[in-house]
Amino acid sequence: MKITEILSSGSPKLSFEVFPPKTDSSFSSVKEATEKIAELCPAFMSVTYGAGGGTSKYTLDIADNIKKLYSVPTLAHLTCVSSTRETVKERIEDMKSRGIENVMALRGDLTPELERGDRSCWAYSHASQLVSELRESGADFCIGGACYPEIHPESANQAEDIKHLKEKVDAGCDFLTTQMFFDNNLLYNFLYKIREAGITVPVIPGIMPITRANQLERALKLSGSFVPQRFKSLVDRFGSDPTAMKQAGIAYATDQIIDLFANGLPLVHIYSMNNPDVAEKIQSNLSDILNK
Repeated sequence: MKITEILSSGSPKLSFEVFPPKTDSSFSSVKEATEKIAELCPAFMSVTYGAGGGTSKYTLDIADNIKKLYSVPTLAHLTCVSSTRETVKERIEDMKSRGIENVMALRGDLTPELERGDRSCWAYSHASQLVSELRESGADFCIGGACYPEIHPESANQAEDIKHLKEKVDAGCDFLTTQMFFDNNLLYNFLYKIREAGITVPVIPGIMPITRANQLERALKLSGSFVPQRFKSLVDRFGSDPTAMKQAGIAYATDQIIDLFANGLPLVHIYSMNNPDVAEKIQSNLSDILNK
């Protein structure tokens, strides 16, 4: 099932993100964790893509397994940074042969080596180019793209960021999923601005439950997200107690999700980090809401 079809129902739903193993030796444990999350019957599950495409095979293996065993729709990530057109076309053909319907088109993170290197020879510099490639492939993909409620770390300002986002949507994105955020008002302000800019595709909010104090530092380094004082106080108070921090982080994420549902956003994507326990507890907290 395509993500756009899932969104059209309008009732509150959750989706979860998982990541593939980096090596053959860790495949079984990752597969088991993703299957436990699939048992929760989410609206869909997205499977990420390793830096440089190193885990591309595992991405499709995990997505395939979830879809076949649990009939859960999947969203396979695809990145293009530093890839050749031939390589990307091979990966697109692989997705087509596996029956993948939903693709998340991303430029991909820049490693320090890529940041220092010469980008003039890259076949793809922006996700919009990958979106165009997917559209021209002849496959009937439902294509997603990423967006930043605050600002992309490489953009000079939000106006520039939204301009590039419009280019990506115009290239053929069917929906957008946000980077993590910890203040819902930032999202609501962002939604107003992109609608004013003519971006009308559905936007799926992305929420990351912070269940360990040291997880916050890494999350902020990746996203540059603003952290409200309320959340800082939570980490200060409970961060040294792993059990309490986990419960508090799940409660904070649950509160964000309830507010998003109450404000008319029908689907929230959870960056569950291959943690079935966190996914299950959030879904349990929302059981009556999700049944509406």
